[in-house]
Formats: sequence, structure tokens, C-alpha cells
Amino acid sequence: MNGKTRTATASRTVIIVGSGPTGLLLAADLATAGVPVTLVEKRPHKISNLSRAFVLHARTLEQLDARGLADELEARGRTLDRIRLFDRLTVELDTLPSRFNHLLVIPQYEVEKALTRRAVEAGVRFVYETEVTGLRQDPDGVTLDVRGPGGEPGELRGVYVVGTDGMRSVVREAVGLPFPGRSVIRSVVLADVRLAEEPESLLTADAVGDAFAFIAPFGDGYYRVIGWHRGRDVPDSEPLGLDEVKEITRLSLGRDYGMHDARWMSRFHSDERQAPAYRVGRVFLAGDAAHVHTPAGGQGMNTGLQDAANLGWKLALVVNGHAAPALLDTYQAERHPVGRSVLRSSGGIVRLAMAKRPWTLALRAALTTVLNSVGPVGRKAVGQITGIGYAYRAPRGSHALVGTRVPDVALRGGRLYEALRGGRFVLVTPGSAPRPYEAGNRKDRLVVEDWASDRRTTLLVRPDGYVAWAAENPDEQAVEAAVTAAVGD
Repeated sequence: MNGKTRTATASRTVIIVGSGPTGLLLAADLATAGVPVTLVEKRPHKISNLSRAFVLHARTLEQLDARGLADELEARGRTLDRIRLFDRLTVELDTLPSRFNHLLVIPQYEVEKALTRRAVEAGVRFVYETEVTGLRQDPDGVTLDVRGPGGEPGELRGVYVVGTDGMRSVVREAVGLPFPGRSVIRSVVLADVRLAEEPESLLTADAVGDAFAFIAPFGDGYYRVIGWHRGRDVPDSEPLGLDEVKEITRLSLGRDYGMHDARWMSRFHSDERQAPAYRVGRVFLAGDAAHVHTPAGGQGMNTGLQDAANLGWKLALVVNGHAAPALLDTYQAERHPVGRSVLRSSGGIVRLAMAKRPWTLALRAALTTVLNSVGPVGRKAVGQITGIGYAYRAPRGSHALVGTRVPDVALRGGRLYEALRGGRFVLVTPGSAPRPYEAGNRKDRLVVEDWASDRRTTLLVRPDGYVAWAAENPDEQAVEAAVTAAVGD
């Protein structure tokens, strides 16, 4: 490759720092759209079996379905159609308006395996054992200072950089963004163990008195146990023994299920933090680099994957010259409020679990009664936890559907989320409507489908499954204008 070719490639390359689920999904989305991608990871090329996350919610499964991965992951995991908390609160999932009306219990490393394979197939360039040490922006791009496997210094150049490098994000620190918040729970214990007795439920969680415990299966004979005791506020560095994990589990769940053969034990603290901005110039943050919260509700990995689904198609349109850079501002506008909402909902769950005083216990009982109902409050809570309840703010005067999530509706040619594969927009029209907008050079960005029903609404669905534009019986000029504005010429 000569110097001119290298310069041209760098002027279109997006560099992603961090190869967790968020970075992997984003990298493959961009590469699928023809954008050169370099994914930088300081760890060796090895997927750890010490997973942090264990669940995929409905909205995330829909996003993975749009990438052809959901059915594969469903086959590897186990589904759960209701979640039971605090012994009295049951969150029903089988009535969700989604093809995935359940929660999928699956270790994070299984998700990473599928996402890694997709990224490799899409042509993502992986740079392992390489640590980012600095970052410099200029009007044309970003230069990363890096240290390679042997400690040798080097540089990587790209047009945009995305930090998906976790809570201690080097990218976030390099652009000077604070990470305000606080530790909510200290001295949480974690152990991966075998159990002599299988729990009655796929996910087991309860809080009694001063203790809380959670148990989830890996699927390989080991279980993840997370526990907390109000009276044991010790540093994360304090040694942890299996007897302490057993005791906390017995206090919370009534028994320890005969846990033995721990392959990993650790203490950690759970923070609630959010960066005030997800973008500084040509640098973006996604996943835990942008927001961290308590593990309650299992929303961490899910929120990061949905960040990536939102940002990827926007970056692709801009880098490929089909949209103005101003489109990238909508990432902050759409995803920052969702991150803030997730902090509140997961924090609320953990505060209910930690309730001790009579008035907080009474509040927990009252909220449990309300959330167990099938009314709007209960539906809203379930929509937030599963991700299907979020919508993005639409411009004033827009059709009521703009910004809302589209379920997996039936089309004459199949399902919507099958049509979304490839990262393209989907224009859904009544079958009798003329379609001059199918012509031209948009076939890499646009698919046109007919409703399977007699519905008359015309929808332009974004690659992430939200409505970009809608109208009732529009004329050809209105459709063409809407498609050009969203997809480009």
C-alpha cells in the first residue's frame, strides 16, 4: 500500500477502542456498510469465560435478529418468561409485544463469540495487546498514541474514534470528560461455583434483612453467585472465602445450594455514573465508557449494544458521504436520556432490594403491588427494563409514529427484522403505491417492502428499527423527499 492509499484509507477509517459486546457490534455494523474499521484491544485475543453479564432483553434480541444472530443465541441460552424479585414482585414478559417475549439467560462470552465471528466475517481489522496512551484531534481526524505488545510506541489514525473501553475508559479520560456519580453498593461478593442442588428457578434472587443474593447458570455446570451484606463494608482488596459467599446466600435465599469448587471469587463495588456528553468532536463514547449502573435488571450489556445499534448506521452514512456530520449529534440527543433512565430504573431496583427501614419496606410493598398490576405503570416499567418501551423524540409536526420502535411486523416478502439485515433502511408501503424511489444507487442503503396487510401507512424504518418518517397515503414527491433526507441521494 502506497502513502496516498494509506492516507485515503485513514480518512475513512473508524477506530473502536475496546472489544466487548458494544465495540464488536458497532465494528461489524460499520464494516458491513463498507467503512474500514480498526478495533483496538489491550487484552490478548481470548474470550474470557468469566462473564459479567447474563441476560439479553427483548429489544436487544430484536437488534441481534436484525443482524442474523438472535436465533443462534436463543439456541445456546435458556429463556425465561417472568422475573421474580423480592419474593412478591413478578415481572411478566410473555405478554410483551415482541417476537422475543422473554428474557434470554446466556453468558456474555457466548454473545461475544457470535459478535466476534460476525466482525471477522465483515472484515474488521483487530489489533490486540495494544493499549491507547493518548489522543489528538484535528479538523480532519483523530490520532491515537498506542503501545503495542512489546511496549513499542506507535500511532493509529482514523476519521472518528469510538471508546467502548469500559468504566475506566482511557478514551473518555483523553478527551477530558468527567464521569460523575457515586458508588451505590460496596463490597459486593462474586463467585463462580458448582452447586450440589439445582435452584428451582433459572434466575434466583432475593433480599432478606441485611443481605441480598443472586444466582444464574453459565450453562457449563457452573453458576454465578452475587451477594451483598449491609454490615460488611470492606475494601475490594479484602480476601474473599467461599464460606462468606455461602453465609450471605443462606441469609438471603435460605440455603446455599451446596456450593463448592469455586473457580473464581472477587469483591467489587457497584457505581452509578454517566458522562455528561457522549461526543467530543470526532470522538464518541458507548457502553460502559459512557454510563455504568448497578447490575439490577440486567441492563448493562443491553444498553451498550443498543448504543452501538444507534451510532453505527449514522457513522456509516456520514463516512460514506450520504449524510451531513450533523446527523451524528442525534446520537447524544437520543441515547443520553436512555442512559439516564437506565441509571434511575436499575438504581431504583437495587434501592428497593436494600430497603430496611419500616417506611422503605412499606414503599417497596406498595410499589410491588402497583408493578404487579397490568396497568400502564407496570407496562412502562417492563418496557424500560426490556428496552422496548423507549422511543426517541421526533421533530415537531412529525407523524405520531416517528421515533417509535417498530415491532417485527409481517411484510409481503417476510419479516421486518429480516429485511433490516445488512444495515439498510426499510421503506414499507401499501402494495399499490408507485415506487420510483427504488431506482438509483440506494440499493446498498434501502430496501422497499410491501405490507402483508392492507395497511395504508407508509413507513421509513431506520436500520436500528425506529421510524424515521411516516405518512398516510403520501404522494410520490413526499416519499422521495423523505427518503432523500434520511438515506441520501
